[in-house]
Amino acid sequence: MKYGVVAFPSKKLQDLANGYRKRYDPHFAQITPHMTVKGVFDADETEIKDVAEALRNVAQKHKPFELSVSKVSTFAPITNTIFFKVAPNDDLLALHSALNNEEFFGPLPKYAFVPHITIAQSLTSGEHDDIIGQLKMVGADHSEMIDRIHLLYQLEDGSWTVYETFRLQEEN
Repeated sequence: MKYGVVAFPSKKLQDLANGYRKRYDPHFAQITPHMTVKGVFDADETEIKDVAEALRNVAQKHKPFELSVSKVSTFAPITNTIFFKVAPNDDLLALHSALNNEEFFGPLPKYAFVPHITIAQSLTSGEHDDIIGQLKMVGADHSEMIDRIHLLYQLEDGSWTVYETFRLQEEN
């Protein structure tokens, strides 16, 4: 079964993202707007219990982080994906690092960590070029604290649902 670890932003930011995703993201119905902290990995029923325990331990060692979005960006020309760019900070980078190393479950990331919330993907080059300028002008300005991460799993229909939620609570 496929799993991943994400942070869900507030309803306010999800609503803003969904305003674009309804039109520009074919995965709109499969998952709520989110920021991926640990990409997709496979685990069986036995392994996932160990993953959940490891996530519980990581969450206890990391404090809540600020999710700050200040602009719209794109991965073009690599892919025609458009996203709200999340400003990296020490707490977010430390959490990402703890979940993406040889000692944690799943493969190492293929790409450098660019924290973001996808608002458009699988666009043709023409579609991308038509909307990126407009979205950059509209921009985004939002900041909030994220105090939990979520272990998700993929259902047979391709949608994702929460397996377990972990509160970030750095021990003093």
